[in-house]
Amino acid sequence: MRKLSAAAKAAYSAPAFSLAVVGIPVYVYIPKFYTDVVGVHISALGAILLIVRLFDAFTDPVIGIFSDRLQTPMGRRRPLIAAGAVLTVFAIALLFNPPEEMAADAAGLYFMAMIFALFLFWTVVIVPYESLGPELTFDYNERTALFSMRDGALIAGTVIAAAMPGAVRWAAGTADSAAGERQTFFILSLIYIPLILGACAWCVAAFRERPRPAERSELRIGLWLRASLANRPFRILLIAYTISAIGNNLPATLILYYVEYVLESSAADLFLALYFVTGIVFLPMWVYLSRRTGKKAAWIASMAINTGAFFWVFFLGPGDEMLYGILVFLSGIGFGATLAIPSAIQADVIDYDELITGDRREGLYISLWSIAKKLAAAAGVGAGLALLGVSGYRPGVIQSDSVILTLRVLYAMVPCLCNAIAILIALYYPISHDIQLRIRGAIKERAAGRAVEDPLVPGRVLG
Repeated sequence: MRKLSAAAKAAYSAPAFSLAVVGIPVYVYIPKFYTDVVGVHISALGAILLIVRLFDAFTDPVIGIFSDRLQTPMGRRRPLIAAGAVLTVFAIALLFNPPEEMAADAAGLYFMAMIFALFLFWTVVIVPYESLGPELTFDYNERTALFSMRDGALIAGTVIAAAMPGAVRWAAGTADSAAGERQTFFILSLIYIPLILGACAWCVAAFRERPRPAERSELRIGLWLRASLANRPFRILLIAYTISAIGNNLPATLILYYVEYVLESSAADLFLALYFVTGIVFLPMWVYLSRRTGKKAAWIASMAINTGAFFWVFFLGPGDEMLYGILVFLSGIGFGATLAIPSAIQADVIDYDELITGDRREGLYISLWSIAKKLAAAAGVGAGLALLGVSGYRPGVIQSDSVILTLRVLYAMVPCLCNAIAILIALYYPISHDIQLRIRGAIKERAAGRAVEDPLVPGRVLG
């Protein structure tokens, strides 16, 4: 139940800051770069992103379970973090610098190969990295502080990633043309590659992993997956978070299109920065609130604030930049907590799994969590862009009324509906601070060979 120093938390958070490059650039800037500059058809690009992310449903649990059972002098997680970082920057270099003058089909195949490689290698680093976090401390509130710093670093990295293309264009004086966009992404790759390598090296060097628990069960992947999904607190958390994330990924994917064609503004970068900075600024408030009210209440409140403000975006139109900025700010108040608090909750459901099974399986649970995040993002990108293409979207021209209505619905209404459903499901989450303490105590008792009562199922005795 140890406390972590600020330096240790910073070292653990550093990869989240650098790996944010795989968020905003890939889901916001890369699609528009490949449709408008490289020449990939928007519907094909959406389908590619959806198909490639479905492949992660296979790779994530494989990497997660492999990291749970890996035995090396460096531990279970750190060797994979190091190797995955090297492979990830290799994929970024190729994705950000596509060959020139490709036919549409060739451009689509190139994009598919590079995005496939990026997501595969990113899985190799991110699943072991996130699996390391729940092992660093078992304290209920310290976990909230740790994951708030990590996800705060993720948001900060996202802010930098959101602002970076504009900053590079300004600093390098790149032209507003296809050649200028290629130059911008080339410079971005030169920035991100050493940043990712340095941050992951710091994390790997800063920690010595806990000794690997003694084996208590044989490797039976199907049985493990069924057991994890039978974990009721995890199941509630996973379903609520996934539904919310599907809605939240639609605005991330469509903001450039919404701001340009609905608001008729060129300030998308500014609005993105406002949203993320607001999320960072208010994150300490949510850490404090979580300590006072518990993680569940704080998470539900953050989703309610995020959704309540964003609902009104549907009614905006050309010239409403000021109103949009106010709503973005209000929505951003809850943004940081919608990331950090579920991560802290997830560590507690892993403890409950340890009590029931006797195994410590962070990699398995993080991989399932990663699948949910990736499928939610894929649904947001794939469905959003595909529906936009079906509605008649054409780059660089005034859009039809059907395209504008599609943007309004996908950008505002669908996310609000998803969050409302997620809130209703989250109400049933059962682990509080007191119950988590009872779970940790029962783990120690059971490890000593004594029978204990399940804190979540009165009368159920665990031998």
